[in-house]
This record gives sequence, C-alpha cells and structure tokens, in this order.
Amino acid sequence: MSSVDHQVLAGVRVLDFGSFITAPYAAMLLAEMGADVVKVERPGTGDPFRAFNGGLYSSHFQAHNRNKRSVALEYTAPGAAAAVEALLRNADVLVINVRPGVEERLGLSFEKVHAINPRLVYCSITGYGARGPYADRPAYDNVGQAISGWLSMFHQGDDPRIPGPAVSDAITGLFAAMGILGALHERTRTDVGRKIEVNMLESMIAFATEPLGKVLASGERLSFFARAASSQSFIVTCADGLRIGLHLSSPTKFWEGLVAATGARDLLTKYPGRADRVRRYAELAADLAHVFASRARADWLALLEANDVPFAPENRLEDLPHDPQVRHQDVFYSMQHPTQGEVRAAHRPIRFDGDRRSDFRPPPTLGEHTREVLKAAGLTDADVDRLRAKGLVA
Repeated sequence: MSSVDHQVLAGVRVLDFGSFITAPYAAMLLAEMGADVVKVERPGTGDPFRAFNGGLYSSHFQAHNRNKRSVALEYTAPGAAAAVEALLRNADVLVINVRPGVEERLGLSFEKVHAINPRLVYCSITGYGARGPYADRPAYDNVGQAISGWLSMFHQGDDPRIPGPAVSDAITGLFAAMGILGALHERTRTDVGRKIEVNMLESMIAFATEPLGKVLASGERLSFFARAASSQSFIVTCADGLRIGLHLSSPTKFWEGLVAATGARDLLTKYPGRADRVRRYAELAADLAHVFASRARADWLALLEANDVPFAPENRLEDLPHDPQVRHQDVFYSMQHPTQGEVRAAHRPIRFDGDRRSDFRPPPTLGEHTREVLKAAGLTDADVDRLRAKGLVA
C-alpha cells in the first residue's frame, strides 16, 4: 500500500474559515487524516495567530494549521461572490468559529451555504451556543475553562496567573472534528449535509465526565484533591530535583510493589487498607515525598520498574524527543517549507493499519495556494487576475 492509502479522508474537501484555535484545530485534525483543507483568509494579515511572533508565520499559527493550503480572499466583498460560491460548490465541509450572527454578516450563514451546496457539512463553533443570556459574549480558552467548572479543579488560591496550555480550545476542536466525521458518515446514506453546532461551554462540561458524574450522583462538592486521592496519584521529587509521576489505582499489587521498591515497609502498617490511603491522602503524600527525596531519580526509576509500579519520569516538553519510548514510536517529524524553513511537529496519534504518517504539507504562508485552489474550483487564470487587480485576492 502507498502512504495515500492510509489517508482515510482523501477526497474530502474542507473550507476552514476559522481563526486562532478551535476551528483551525478541528480542520487540522481532518487534514492529518488526509482531507484537503483550504484555509480561507483575508489578504494582508490573515488569521490573527499568524502575527503572534512577528511576521506572518508564528509558532502559534503553525501548531494549528499543518497540512493545509491557504487562499487569501476578501470573501465578504461583493466582487468575490463568484469565487466564494465556487469554493463552496466544490467543498464537503465548512468550519467556522465566530459569535452567533457574525457568520450571516460574513455571508456564510448555514442557510445561504446550504442553498449553494446541500451536501456540505457545516460546522459552527461558538463560546456559549447560538442563543441564551451569554451567547453574544466573547469567549476564549480561559473563559471556557472558568465557566465550565474545569478551572476550579486545577487552580486554587489567589494567584491570578493561569498555568498550562489552552485546554477549552483544543477540546472544543476535538468535539467539532468528531461531529464532522459523524455527519460525513451519515451523508453517505442521505447525500445531504448537516448543520453541526459545537460550543466551548458544553464541550468542557462534557469532558469533565468522571468528576461531574460524582457531583451529580452525590450532590456534594468535590475536594480539590479528590480525584488524586481516589486514584492514588502522586508527583514526587527526588534527591536531584527531578520528579516522578505515580498512579497506583486500586489493585493492591501496585501498592505492595511501591512499598517493595521503596523499602518503606512501615507504610504497610501505617496504611493497612486502600480506604486508609484514600482518606489520609495528604499524609501519605508527605510520607512518599520524604522517601523519594533520599535518592536520585535514576535509582528510583529502576526500582519502580523492577517492582511493576505504574510510574513515569516527569518529562518537560523539550525532553520528549529524547525519551526512549517517544523515539521508538518515531513521534516527531520535520519538514521544509520552501520559504519559511524547517517545521517540526508530532504525527497524529491515530494509526490506520499501523500507519500514522501525517507530514503531508507544512503550514502555508498567507495566500500560498490562492491561484491553484481557485483554478481547481473552476475559475480561470483571467478570473484570478481580475480579482487580484481589484485587491480581492493575494
């Protein structure tokens, strides 16, 4: 089989009218499975993420726009209507992330698009949904984390700084991609596209499956460390300052393996049952911190592995290319863009018959593929030249 045989979405054409993360990420997930994704951007600046590091090819933009082609088109201008319609007629999917009503002002409402191409799957991503008291509010990642209850599970105290990467944006993009795939599958039977609506609020609520289930079942507020106590999860610091993640779960053998690895047999008497270890989680964590502070991480890793304890060294992101398992899996790839140089990224985590290659195209420069995409949609060189002369394409 050739590599294209594993591009399971080959032949699916996606129009990405998104910006920043949610819609571009959803579209990129489809692109990594072989879809032909065309990012439609306005000439001049394009996606605002392009300029985050200066220039128009920031790392932020690259991270969410691999394997796409870029068309720089002033798609709201009346003179560009024929070009937009040509793109829509040749597409299978449209994805967009704007506040409710903005898509109509852009000339990209579902009703208008569906009239042009009834087979097109239309995915609208918003912060709060199409209607309701919050619908018109702006929403970015931390807003989604805060309102959904997600942030309350990972941040406490008065420090106004927020750790970690964007979570709400990525999760919402994942749900959007899932919805698109479902609608594409249904279309094989109906030959008609769907309107998919995904919002950040509901996506993050849905993603909190286990903690939300506990709250709904018990009616009680969860403590900050409830999940860690129940799952017996710890992050311990060794004598050299390096850390190890532990997750003992519920099987007794893992607790006994930890005791054997550490040699701290007094812990068996101090915490005789799992209920004791869960109830006295803070005390147990302090005891383990004291134990692991006595030796370097490399020593502990060998002992934990020998005793079949669920563990992992805490990697920093910059450590990942050097991790033996990551290297074995050949996770990372490198590509050369003709003008922007090297682009490095991780392959998709999904394998089809053992193949998970996803280094098809580097992220595009603004308008890099305008002419080739518009010509493939049915416009002539003369048509494109006329649009360019009017400043409607770049």
